[in-house]
Amino acid sequence: MREALNEPSHTILVVDDRVENVTVVSAHLKVQGYSTIAGYNGIEAIALAVQNQPNLILLDVDMPGMDGLTACGKLKRDPRTSHIPIILVTAQAETEDIVRGLEEGADDYLSKPYRPMELLARVRSMLRIHDTQAELRRVNLELDDLNSMLEERVLIQVEELEKANRLRRFFSPQLVDGILSENPDILKEHRREITIVFLDLRNFTSFTEFATPQEVIATIRELHTLVGPIIFKYRGTLERFTGDGMMVFLGDPEPMADHAYQAAKMALEIRDHVELLRSNWSKKGYDLALGIGLASGEASLGTIGFEGRRDYAAIGVPTNLAARLCGKAAGGQILLSQRCHELIEGQMEAFPVGAIDLKGFSLSHAVYELIG
Repeated sequence: MREALNEPSHTILVVDDRVENVTVVSAHLKVQGYSTIAGYNGIEAIALAVQNQPNLILLDVDMPGMDGLTACGKLKRDPRTSHIPIILVTAQAETEDIVRGLEEGADDYLSKPYRPMELLARVRSMLRIHDTQAELRRVNLELDDLNSMLEERVLIQVEELEKANRLRRFFSPQLVDGILSENPDILKEHRREITIVFLDLRNFTSFTEFATPQEVIATIRELHTLVGPIIFKYRGTLERFTGDGMMVFLGDPEPMADHAYQAAKMALEIRDHVELLRSNWSKKGYDLALGIGLASGEASLGTIGFEGRRDYAAIGVPTNLAARLCGKAAGGQILLSQRCHELIEGQMEAFPVGAIDLKGFSLSHAVYELIG
């Protein structure tokens, strides 16, 4: 006997046209802790099953009006009740009824006269199957929900990746990561020591005077195609293209302790690669070479622009200084500010060029040339 008879875990619909049969069967079931519902014909069986959703139906075959076999077929074809197991109760000699009942979808049968122990054993067996199937349905529903959530998340992630890829066509990876970051303050205005790198082609203005538009654009594209991957390799932030040149800074928005050293390595790699490109230009009659300027120092960083067009910029003395050093550099030459030299001293080879007057600065600046 179950311990909690007042809290039955299963409800069983007992259907028989004879009231005494329903009463006896229900009594046996209630002793075991089951809850019962009584029905007395096939029509009642269908209505009660739809309304109460029992865990099991004990359905007598021989009933007036709608018999048990017809009711069984209707119950199994109705999506609202097709999951409920049915035990047909039939006379022992009614073999044809048993076969037809199983064909109609019955899950088991019980022959009259039956013993209470046999009745309860078949009930327990069917309820175990019912519970297992119910659990499988529950798990499948959860899996469907999880799959739907997963599909939704995948779609969101794909959209985010597509958005990121579109952004990366126009911005440096560090800026894209900052834009997509959950931290809204990452691109807010701030001050930080960084290293600015300016690149600019020598003799480009005179080159554009005689070259065709196709040659000019093709040359710029060659330079950008060569230099771009190197900038990204050293985690540089490409602020802008300046016609035949570029402005790059290292150390923001991704902090970088050795920004000057990484910037110097990047500048050397760019110079060496452009020298190879320069030989191809010479064969075409292009007298072009790359000058590079580096300056380290504190800059003001943040977004500038207007609604509909924003840039992330580094503004201050090191920006202007790097631009002026780039302008002074000869083709294939890399010039460093004093602060940049201090940060890489002992790691990279450089020698002093001397104090140079630079446009826009009231004092001369000590300048160094990076060798390697």
